[in-house]
Amino acid sequence: MKLLLLLALLGLAQGFQIRVPLRKMKSLRQRLQEQGLLESYLEQHPYNLAAKYFPGIAVEPLENYMDDEYFGTISIGTPPQEFTVVFDTGSSNLWVPSVFCSSPACRNHNRFNPAESSTFLSTNDTLFIAYGTGSMTGVLGYDTINVAGINVRNQIFGLAETEPGDFFYYTPFDGILGLAFPSIASSGATPVFDNMMMENLVDRHLFSVYLSRDSQDGSFVLFGAIDPYYTTRGISWIPLSAETYWQISMESVSINGAPVACSSGCQAIVDTGTTLLAVPVRAFRILMRRLGASSSGEISCDAISHLPNLIFHIHGKEFPVPPRAYVLRSNGYCTLGLQGMDAPTEEGELWILGDVFIREYYVIFDRANNKVGLSRL
Repeated sequence: MKLLLLLALLGLAQGFQIRVPLRKMKSLRQRLQEQGLLESYLEQHPYNLAAKYFPGIAVEPLENYMDDEYFGTISIGTPPQEFTVVFDTGSSNLWVPSVFCSSPACRNHNRFNPAESSTFLSTNDTLFIAYGTGSMTGVLGYDTINVAGINVRNQIFGLAETEPGDFFYYTPFDGILGLAFPSIASSGATPVFDNMMMENLVDRHLFSVYLSRDSQDGSFVLFGAIDPYYTTRGISWIPLSAETYWQISMESVSINGAPVACSSGCQAIVDTGTTLLAVPVRAFRILMRRLGASSSGEISCDAISHLPNLIFHIHGKEFPVPPRAYVLRSNGYCTLGLQGMDAPTEEGELWILGDVFIREYYVIFDRANNKVGLSRL
């Protein structure tokens, strides 16, 4: 009896926290390289990363998952059916392949079967999300979503019926769990974390992300709590400039004390669904020259020790990203983890702070106060 009381009190003290371990796997780019398919694939699938962030349209250009490596596991239905998903702060919908889909990409991944779930509720609503190289279509349904042992009941999600093209065929994940705001959700679907908050499944209305730099283990997304182990150097809180994506304002980007980009201010989105740093084209060209890289981003691996930090000036503070973070090594070659794009906003240029940036910080996504917290690792 005393033991049960102690365990109950311990549970109350810890609050409602949901920790989802993330696995670091080979990226799509690495898989295609190993099969000798990368060059031809890129020729057949030109893409525009910026399309994801144009307001007013439901666009999720998954080409930015070419380099993505972090995936977690959820289950859907009763009894549970398991899926590997990207926990993506740059989108708001949850969707997975379904048994109604005959596209090669669906047959190559786990598919949800509503007939095998006693808690599934169907709808007549459809889902359409456009991609840079195609699209996915499907229907919306409701079921129980299990995230790290916590059940989110009556969660709306997409059951993919078509996934045209061969892009999804090669991806190491089944679907996507979006963690951005309801305002950008396709078909008005309520995001998973919003339901967690409404059902009082989390102690605090925030979630946090840690992405390991090198090891295969240790990465996680933590719903409802901040892990103090990763905040010993303090937390810098940054207010959001828009409640759509996790968007913030930047003052500038500098190298060796001198501004090199965003000198008049710009916007940035903190996006776990983008691995690289996505940079406005003009700034991208300047950085390529300043860092001594080719136009394609290739750089001598021997030069890494002499490269400077990239300093992001945000909300009056400096957030450095060292060369060990922004230079990517693969099969003996080194490239800069930057990608050019153009996605102007009403507030100015738009940058995407993807995993290259996030790996240097423990990131807290605070819905209660509409802020992003950064703690240096």
